[in-house]
Amino acid sequence: MIAGYIQINLAGLLDELGEDRTKSILSDFSCPLNKDVESFLTDKAIEFSKQGISATHLVFASLKNKPVLVGYFTLASKFITIYKKNISNSLRKRVRKFAQDDVVLKRYIMSTPLIAQLGKNYKNGYDDLISGDELLKMACEKVRDIQANLGGRFVYLECEDKQRLIDFYDSNGFVNFGKRPLDKDEASVMNGNYLVQMLKYLKPST
Repeated sequence: MIAGYIQINLAGLLDELGEDRTKSILSDFSCPLNKDVESFLTDKAIEFSKQGISATHLVFASLKNKPVLVGYFTLASKFITIYKKNISNSLRKRVRKFAQDDVVLKRYIMSTPLIAQLGKNYKNGYDDLISGDELLKMACEKVRDIQANLGGRFVYLECEDKQRLIDFYDSNGFVNFGKRPLDKDEASVMNGNYLVQMLKYLKPST
């Protein structure tokens, strides 16, 4: 865990504070750069947590001796399809250890954690209290902790086809392995017609 921050599972916050108080805390989140990230936290995260669809982790920092919400990430478990032609030979050797090999269609099918949402809170300048690299590292560390008990070595995410986003994830060790068409509800809050899918191999903790 990165020093200086507190991570709280949304499910635990609901149990401790109740839904009304929790909603009040989430309403303090603003992400004008990505409305999907904002609307998920304020409109869907609680219900998805209660249904067990995904797990949202809130990240707090201290400002003037008061905890403030600086960002969050959401994890879920998904099956992904990786076409062999889209990844390097070295990555292919790692993927095939954890995936089902579809020899006919020349692809791998693998169950792996998805970083479904990742965003900083831009309200009141709280985004200055944490970097995107730090937030992404927290998400990957959480996945690594989960895989220490369940097995697995990979994590993936999907992002809009914007060079700054692709460069950000690339600089953090993710590689592009495909595209996924936008769902109807995603098309209303995102640009383009598809999301770029990116994969990372997580080395075991030392």
